[in-house]
Amino acid sequence: MLIHLFRGPGRIFAASTLEDGSNLPANFGPWSSFKSLELEPGTSQPGIDVDECLADVRAHGFHLTDAHVRITDKALPDVR
Repeated sequence: MLIHLFRGPGRIFAASTLEDGSNLPANFGPWSSFKSLELEPGTSQPGIDVDECLADVRAHGFHLTDAHVRITDKALPDVR
């Protein structure tokens, strides 16, 4: 799957299938595109938990980390 990576403030990073990152949560931005790469389940990529990233992208459309720790859930609306 082709994934586009974005840099946010501090050590926040995002992954999306959208090249322009328009689906990324604005409250964690501003976003700056810096790299695109092909990720496949079960492979490794420095700085990315590939399986976790792909699972989030499939479920939510994006994946977020802060200092390499997953924070995707912090960007999702509360479901009650």
